[in-house]
Amino acid sequence: MMKRLHRFKTSFKLPPALYVAMNVEMGVAMNVAMNVAFGVVLAGALSACASGPSSAPAAKPKLVVLLVIDGLPQRQVLDYRDQLAPDGFARFLDRGAWFANGHYGYSFTVTGAGHATLLSGAYPDRTGIIGNDWRDPATGEPEYCAGDTSATYIGHKTQPLDGTSPKNLRAETVGDVLKRLNPKSKVIAISGKDRGAILPAGKTGTAYMYMGATGQFASSTFYMKEHPTWVNTFNTAKPADRYFKKSWTALLPEAAYARSIPDQQTWFGPRGGGLPMVMGVAADEAPGPGYYSGLLVSPFADALTLEFARAAIAGEGLGQGDTPDILSVSLSGHDYVNHRFSAESRLSHDHFLHLDRMIQSFFTDLDATVGKDKYVAVLSADHGFMPAPEHTASLGQASGRVNLGQLMGTVNQALEARFGAGKWVLGNSASAVLIDKKLIAQKGGDSAALANALAEETRTVLLANPGIAAAYTRREFETNSRAGAAFFDPMRKSWHPQVSGDVQYVFKANWMVAVPGLTATHGSPHPYDTNVPMLWYGPRWIAPGRVDTRVEVADIAPTLSGILGVAAPSSSVGKVLPLPTR
Repeated sequence: MMKRLHRFKTSFKLPPALYVAMNVEMGVAMNVAMNVAFGVVLAGALSACASGPSSAPAAKPKLVVLLVIDGLPQRQVLDYRDQLAPDGFARFLDRGAWFANGHYGYSFTVTGAGHATLLSGAYPDRTGIIGNDWRDPATGEPEYCAGDTSATYIGHKTQPLDGTSPKNLRAETVGDVLKRLNPKSKVIAISGKDRGAILPAGKTGTAYMYMGATGQFASSTFYMKEHPTWVNTFNTAKPADRYFKKSWTALLPEAAYARSIPDQQTWFGPRGGGLPMVMGVAADEAPGPGYYSGLLVSPFADALTLEFARAAIAGEGLGQGDTPDILSVSLSGHDYVNHRFSAESRLSHDHFLHLDRMIQSFFTDLDATVGKDKYVAVLSADHGFMPAPEHTASLGQASGRVNLGQLMGTVNQALEARFGAGKWVLGNSASAVLIDKKLIAQKGGDSAALANALAEETRTVLLANPGIAAAYTRREFETNSRAGAAFFDPMRKSWHPQVSGDVQYVFKANWMVAVPGLTATHGSPHPYDTNVPMLWYGPRWIAPGRVDTRVEVADIAPTLSGILGVAAPSSSVGKVLPLPTR
């Protein structure tokens, strides 16, 4: 189950015609120059917002730090605000800028899609990362968002669907733009999940990911032939082993958790769950793969990720050069905890508090090594999280689980009854049903008409399920014919014509896919999944304050681009954020 979940994270642009004309008349060099110029304009505008209209633009930050808390809904940040440490999340909330109404603008809110958006400013309809995994539309074969069989992990066994490169990412990132203009800049991305590192790193950065079989961090041959010395030094020390048989214990007294769901709920599954929780099976005499992968469902893998990030800052000299660097750190544990116990659980509540203290410690080290006024920190999430259906049902809300395997079978039976025998449905692909194109061709006649008829019938069957809220066909997305219909617009942004299936669907609120061991999940356009933290800190560039205007996660990338003085990524659909002014 752990392995399955591990795979299961502008304005100010020149008009295209003007770019073309400039390329023809003045060459690519002038185009690049204009990109830089517009980046400087953005940087000046953002600096003016932070410092006041009479101040000179601030120098570029030495380092941009993106902190991604995998699976953190905005509601948890606010619900537990009174229990925060003075300088973790509170640094953002009390002395930084934060957006109370920040959302993902697309429907299938999962880890791969979210991490692809954060630094590209683009949604799945442009990045091509429509989910964590999907099926090839032509063959039905499985694809992984960060999969690339031409690359392997350095020093570790690699499976065919493991994440090893950004091959499937169709959009550039802020880091890609930065490195194109400043080749000396470094872009490093680190995560407990391969996709959580690879997608923010973009095409030209370097990704390191936690290896669940060994407790080490590794890159892949896409990035380098062998690890630098600092990585080998970190791994040789075996820091993951220090948590063997260590207990995850609650940070606060029992009464502090009265607002969250108690431990050992029946719907946690046969394994149950409660604190204290010992790392490693009692019978184990030494750390092994089960122990190392189990650390992901605890605060300890996140502590290791931040420890590795500290090693990267020192080993790569991040924030010490003449050009800006970018460090992306994605902390994966919260997603695993929420999947297994739900975001309303005491375990998730306590895990969030552990993250808060870890971030406070990380800030202390950033202040000392990079300098208090030399970096910008941004904290967000790749998606939010739904409450467990059993919990919402106890509150009197319609809730449930949908068995996708059975639903796909029901769809195929209906298609056979109307169109003849055959396995018409190749399977579920991300958030869509994939219909067999080869079988359509074999039937002869008007293939396009048959494909449309199959899709319409599929939609009818899907909507008959009590857990499905909406379903739209390939033709409707291609023609944009249902614009404004329920959920159509966010679903269209989750759909890519070359990658997605034939009938996209979304679940009703409080409904989810039924998977053994999965207590709660995400992947919908409902606010509990789309509303995530968007927190900013960097006093030289960011004035403090709360902003209630609705904004989107896609806005992070062009805003960072402006602060760095570079153009927004070419596929970005985001706008510069309305940061507070002094």
